[in-house]
Amino acid sequence: MSWKFGYDSPQAIKMVLKAQDMAMCKRFGQNFLISTPIREKIVDALQVEEGMRVWEIGPGLGSITTLLLQKGGRVTAFEIDHGFCRVLRESAFVDESGFELVEGDALKTMGLRTDIPERICGNLPYNVGSVILGNIMEGVWRPERMVFTLQKEVVQRITATPGSDDWSTISILCQMDYDVKSLFDIKPGSFYPEPNVKSSVLLLEKRSEGRVPPTLKGDFIVMMHDLFAQRRKTIKNNLLRGKCGAALLRDGVDAVLEESGIDPSRRAEELSWDELVRIAAAYAGRASSVPSGNR
Repeated sequence: MSWKFGYDSPQAIKMVLKAQDMAMCKRFGQNFLISTPIREKIVDALQVEEGMRVWEIGPGLGSITTLLLQKGGRVTAFEIDHGFCRVLRESAFVDESGFELVEGDALKTMGLRTDIPERICGNLPYNVGSVILGNIMEGVWRPERMVFTLQKEVVQRITATPGSDDWSTISILCQMDYDVKSLFDIKPGSFYPEPNVKSSVLLLEKRSEGRVPPTLKGDFIVMMHDLFAQRRKTIKNNLLRGKCGAALLRDGVDAVLEESGIDPSRRAEELSWDELVRIAAAYAGRASSVPSGNR
């Protein structure tokens, strides 16, 4: 790797930004992780082996990318900022055969890929981190391990348990096929510029068996989004107002809740995994008899 850069130095970062006539973009949530030990801990948690296909979301100037390549990973980096793309493509990894750059919004460009990664990682923008994770979880990619840096409050929601105030759509999406764990927190001073929020590193390890049967997953996701649409409303009201209600109408929603043995006056955050799956199975059974044009 011919490009040597002081990733721990705010001054070096300022100089390269100035040289490239670039400015930090707040709407992309850009904060550089300027601690080598923390970057190494993140990459170690990912457990990259020689030749593994690794996707990195938001590489910035390539501080994590460098470590992934040193581990022997074949890295595909998704970067939205055109200035960073220019640095990555023309300077940082111009001589790296194991590096591929995909320029554009990862929410759009990842969906165009036909390859399946073995690892995914990223220092995700604070403003859209949960959206990116939700997109991954509803997609076809199921690598064995994923590691992300996110706002601490988002990690708390992802790792929440049924019945807690943080139990939500993103908790369920991430835990359908993965065991999730908050590895450690990162102090704001480990970033440049310092963010106004706390950060945590999230590990997702693929389960040997998902919590939702594969044949039920599509209907489960539809039902789950409806259930958590408005947290203050009952599960019956949320189902009636969403796609489930549009497909089944009131009588059908009543029948689904009766068949699954769930009190319609409960709130979604109270539901366990078993109860969620029972509702989805009842919905799938009834929705299958509804003409597709009505769903």
